[in-house]
Amino acid sequence: MSDVKAIEELGNKYRQLRAEIAKVIIGQNETIDFVLYSIFAGGHSLLVGVPGLAKTLLIHTIAEAIGLDFKRIQFTPDLMPSDILGSEILDENRKFKFIKGPIFSNIILADEINRTPPKTQAALLEAMQERSVTIAGHHHTLDKPFFVLATQNPIEQEGTYPLPEAQLDRFMFSIYLDYPTFEEEVKVVKNTTSENSVKIESLFTADQINKYQQLIRKIPVADNVIEYAVKLVSRTRPNSQYATDLVNNYIDWGAGPRASQNLILAAKVHAAIKGKFSPDIEDVQAVAFPILNHRIVKNYKAEAEGVSEKEIISSLL
Repeated sequence: MSDVKAIEELGNKYRQLRAEIAKVIIGQNETIDFVLYSIFAGGHSLLVGVPGLAKTLLIHTIAEAIGLDFKRIQFTPDLMPSDILGSEILDENRKFKFIKGPIFSNIILADEINRTPPKTQAALLEAMQERSVTIAGHHHTLDKPFFVLATQNPIEQEGTYPLPEAQLDRFMFSIYLDYPTFEEEVKVVKNTTSENSVKIESLFTADQINKYQQLIRKIPVADNVIEYAVKLVSRTRPNSQYATDLVNNYIDWGAGPRASQNLILAAKVHAAIKGKFSPDIEDVQAVAFPILNHRIVKNYKAEAEGVSEKEIISSLL
């Protein structure tokens, strides 16, 4: 199949996928799109929202509709790295046998990732970066495709371990979920308080997802689009040649090169879904906010004056 045909097929399959997810998830269209973009681009997503916004249900529904193996890990303060990665045990023949942990799956839901200590967070984030784990000196490659979709509660900070900026940078997107509209909430209540059960159809296989990820990598990008993405990221860095007064006044640290890479990858997916064979500047702008918002560190002045990441990024766009 030619790349042109494959891009057209991806657009059609994507629309079918969104229709399947919409059977269960009401609203949250932008959130669903960003999660799916990260999957087709081979990245990971962090979902930040208050309890009750169906973060877990959304991820479970996406995994079911895509048709991949799915595991949920509930992060708690006593969770150990071996609880995620697996461990070696002595079998009946007194030989060491490796028991795989839940990390050996295609889609991992890391529920409330900020509830577990840094040692366990680091074990997960290493697997996210390397797509492999080392246990007792033995190297184990994770199955492809492999995605981590983590959730975080922004309200309750007591007894939590906030992710450091270096670890946040491993996530392609940081997606903020908002409350549903009045009409959406009415539909949610109707659907969830009746006997109606919905059957989700699986539309992809692991091989197909891998194929589409390779297709996204092959999509050409014009030099001016790459330069725009790199310049946009450079503008988030205080005292750089492209920084604005707003950035110099309110930001301590800007985004790193991984943000530029993710902007281009996500723009490629955004373009392909829309039926375009190469991304343009509008595609980069469409995915910029969830890629940049967790990669810029505001200073005390920004906090005191109530200047948000959204305001700063919007000014750069």
